[in-house]
Amino acid sequence: NLGLRALERGYSVLFRTLPAALADLMRQESIPATERRLRRYTSPDMLILDELGYVPCDSRAADLLFHIVSRRHEQKSIILTTNLAYKQWGTVFKDASCLGALVDRFAQHCHTIDIDADSWRQKSSLRRSLAVREKRRSDE
Repeated sequence: NLGLRALERGYSVLFRTLPAALADLMRQESIPATERRLRRYTSPDMLILDELGYVPCDSRAADLLFHIVSRRHEQKSIILTTNLAYKQWGTVFKDASCLGALVDRFAQHCHTIDIDADSWRQKSSLRRSLAVREKRRSDE
């Protein structure tokens, strides 16, 4: 919703899953190619990276995320979705020497929104199941 609102107001927005963005950057075969591709993630007004924590990342991936966050730091917005607390990010970015600096830069001006609610997908699935049961009862 925040990305949609930004688009409605004329801002540029890029949405990617974090694993897809990092895989995209890691496919680059040279430093100049990586630098050019990094601009894709540093130039939009708002960057939305979804699913931090679902796929473990090596230290190179952590370094690439650090470059994105550093270059956007105090200039442009980043929305990062995760089900992990900051202190659990080490489970995703094992052996990443930049982890402390990454969390520090990311958390410095952030607004953390902790959503303690049932999963939207779970609710939707439950509603569909109930609708199917109701339909079966009405057909009987």
